[in-house]
Amino acid sequence: MESSRTRRRRARPSRVRPLLYTALAAVAVVGGTAAGTVYVTAQAHSGAAPVSSAGTPSADGDVTADGDGDGDESMEPVAQPTVDRDALLAKAMTSVTVPDGAEVSVAVLDVGSGTSAGYGDGAFDTASIVKVDILAALLLQAQDAGRHLTAAERTYATAMIENSDNASATALWDAIGKADGLDAANKRFGLTATAGGDGELWGLTQTTAADQITLLRQVFGDTSRLSAASRSYLQGLMGRIAADQHWGVSAVADGSAWALKNGWLARSTTGLWDVNSVGRVTSGGEQYLIAVVSRGSATQAQGITLVESAARKAVSALASASSEASSA
Repeated sequence: MESSRTRRRRARPSRVRPLLYTALAAVAVVGGTAAGTVYVTAQAHSGAAPVSSAGTPSADGDVTADGDGDGDESMEPVAQPTVDRDALLAKAMTSVTVPDGAEVSVAVLDVGSGTSAGYGDGAFDTASIVKVDILAALLLQAQDAGRHLTAAERTYATAMIENSDNASATALWDAIGKADGLDAANKRFGLTATAGGDGELWGLTQTTAADQITLLRQVFGDTSRLSAASRSYLQGLMGRIAADQHWGVSAVADGSAWALKNGWLARSTTGLWDVNSVGRVTSGGEQYLIAVVSRGSATQAQGITLVESAARKAVSALASASSEASSA
C-alpha cells in the first residue's frame, strides 16, 4: 500500500516566475488529445490528460553556445516595454473556480515571442503526464547508445502515450532504470524540480508546471537534447491520443491543432483527484506550450474543468500581455 512506502520529500520551489525564452520553431502537430490512466499504489486503475535554449547540443551531448562571434554581442539592446505577465495571469486566475481544498498551478509559453507566465506554487504528483518524460528519457538513452528503439519498445511507447496504458509505462519505466534513469535524463533536459517516484510508483513522480514547460521545450523545440527524429516521433504520438481522452489543454486550441498528454489519479489516502494536462496548442493563430497541474478535486470531472479553465486563462492572459506590450 502507498502508506507503507517511503515517499520522496516534495520539492517546494518558489513561485513560478516568467523566464526569458528564446523563440522555438513552430512544429505543426495535428491529432487527438492525451489522457493519463494512472495507478494509485501498485495497482493500475483506468480513468472513467524551462530550460533556456541558449545553445545547441554538440556531438558529445554538451550544449555549446550559439553565435558566430562576429561582435553582435556588443550591440546596445533595444528597450522593451515592461509587462508583468505573472500579475496578469494571477488576476485572470481570480475568475477560475477552484474547489475548496484544491490547488492548481499553470505555466504557459508563447512559442513565437518566447514570452511566458506562471501561476501557483509547489510540486504536484505527475500522474500519467510523466509518460512523456519516460519516453523522452528512453529516447535519450537510445541516442546515447547509437541505436533505434526496439519493436517491443515502440509498441509499449505507442500504447503508453496514445492509450495511456499503465502496463506499458511500467515496462518502459523499468527499461530506463526507474527513478534514477528518469532523474538522470531530466538533469540533462534542464528540469530542476522533478523527482521520480519510488519503486514502481512512476505516477507519484513530483513535478512543477514550470518544469513541465522545460520538458515540452525539449519535445517541441529545435534546440534540444533529443534529436529531430526523436522529437518528431514523440510529437506524433502526442498528436494521436485516444478519442475518450480528448480533454485538457486542447480545450484552448483552434480546431485540432494540438498535441498533449493528460494524467489523472485518485489518491488512495484521501479519495481526492490529481488532474493534469500538458501539451502544445494553436490558439488565435499563435502556438503555446501549456502545463497545468492540480490536486484536491472531489471528482475527475471537477478536476478536468479546473485544468481547462486554468489553461484558457493562461493563454488569454499571455495574449493580453503581448497586446499591451505591442501597444505601449
